[in-house]
Parts: sequence; C-alpha cells; structure tokens
Amino acid sequence: IGLRGDGQGSLIEFGIRYRQLSLTSEGSLDWSALATAVGENTRLVFIQRSCGYSWRKSLSISEIEKIVKLVKQQNPDTICFVDNCYGEFVEEQEPTAVGADLMAGSLIKNPGGTIATAGGYVAGKADLVEAATCRLTAPGIGSSGGATFDQNRLLFQGLFLAPQMVGEALKGSHLIAHTIAQLGYPVNPPPMVPRRDVIQAVELGSAEKLIAFCRGIQQHSPIGSYLDPVPAAMPGYESQLVMAGGTFIDGSTSEFSADGPLKEPYIVFCQGGTHWTHIAIALEAAIEAIATADS
Repeated sequence: IGLRGDGQGSLIEFGIRYRQLSLTSEGSLDWSALATAVGENTRLVFIQRSCGYSWRKSLSISEIEKIVKLVKQQNPDTICFVDNCYGEFVEEQEPTAVGADLMAGSLIKNPGGTIATAGGYVAGKADLVEAATCRLTAPGIGSSGGATFDQNRLLFQGLFLAPQMVGEALKGSHLIAHTIAQLGYPVNPPPMVPRRDVIQAVELGSAEKLIAFCRGIQQHSPIGSYLDPVPAAMPGYESQLVMAGGTFIDGSTSEFSADGPLKEPYIVFCQGGTHWTHIAIALEAAIEAIATADS
C-alpha cells in the first residue's frame, strides 16, 4: 500500500487512494461503518480472510458473503477482492462462491498440498483474472504466455493433495489449542471451535517463551533441525520476527511452522502440517521449551 517507508512501487506511488475500515475494540467487523463506507468512486474493496499477525478471528465464508452484499448494495460496480491465504479448503465454499469477484492465494500455503515449490493463483471473474495476468506478464500478453519452469505436475498434484493436507493441519490446530489452553495460555481460535483458516495463535507473554517455542518446533522439524531460530529484522515488518520453518519447501507454511513478531504480548502463530502426528511431537517439545524459558 505504501504506508511505511518511501512507498516505492506501492499503490500510493501509483496514485491510488486508500482507506481502511478498522475493526471494533472487540476485534470484530464494524458492520455499521461498512454499510456507509463505499462510494461511487470506490473501485475495489480488499478483504483479508486470515488474521495475519493480529489477535482477531479470521473471517468466515458467511462473513465474507455479508461483506460482499453490503459493498454491492452501495456500489454494484465495486470489485470485491479476497486475500484467501490460509483459508483454502477449510470450509465447504470459497469466497467466489458467495459473491467475491476475485481471490488470490499462495501455492506454498494450503492449495499447494505441501509439494508446490513456488507460485500463486488468482481465481474469479474471467476479465479480472486476465487483468491480473497482464500485470504478471505484460500488457497484451496476459495469460497467453509465461514461464512455468516445469512446475505443472507439482502444481496439479499439490492441488489434488491439498484437501488432505489441510485436514491434517486442522487436526494439528485443534490439538495445539486444546493442549496449550489447558496450560493456561490464551489461544485464538479457542479449542474445538470451527476453523476459518489453518492458523493457530498462542499468547505466550514473553520474548523468551516466544523464542523457546519456535526453537522447540525447529528442533523437531524434518529439515534444519540443528538450526537455532533467532529474532531478526524482516522487510515489510516493523518488529523483529522469530521463525521456525524446518520445511522441505523454503518458506512453506503448508508444512508445519511457527513464527511471530518480537513485541508484546508475544504471540506465536502456528500453521500448516503434513500430518498431525508430527505436529504432536513438535508441540510436546515446544511445551517443554517454554516451561523452562523463564527459569
């Protein structure tokens, strides 16, 4: 968007004006404000389905449907675009089934089935998908050309495997929430609540516990188990991050990983998982690590 830094390459640099509809103090959507937020010049409404690095509920498909209806009532020509990351295959429908015009996501998250090595997707109305591909390749070329780097087999096989992998991640999410809540730590979403994405957040309360938790996960990951996660600055983030990501695909969050910003209240965000049994092993190690972190 261009809210931080010099805005180079951002929407603001392109002259695109931006307004944000903040959540209520309870962390929910401000429906009354949304009902009057769209004007005749509002070209697009961007909807982030996942909670990201925030302590809020991720959006459900029914909530996305309600957002779209409210937007279209005010301006039928406004495009409703959904960032669908972490939400694919969690519910029975996707955003485009309830009126969203366009959605996008990452193939090293849910829809890549843990085997796609890179890439993303856009889906929705044909003209909007084509507009996106013209940005990806070049005007006049769009979806008619572009490199696939011999990835098509992995992309399609990953998509085929994705629902099974998301199911395992959801089992792990419930396991983390149930186990950690019994130890007295706040968790979001709570145990046994229907999931809206594959992210499970845990409020650990101290930097030492956040780092220890991530180290426990890393040390019980299939790749790089000998590595020791340390906080570091990351482009695009205001705070240092600590990340556990011992995954076969670099940066994959469809495989089990955990990370969080090094700031109060020190929340770790867990996501993904190829099978719940691995999540259980890594979780046990992480719990042991935080038990001794402050001692």
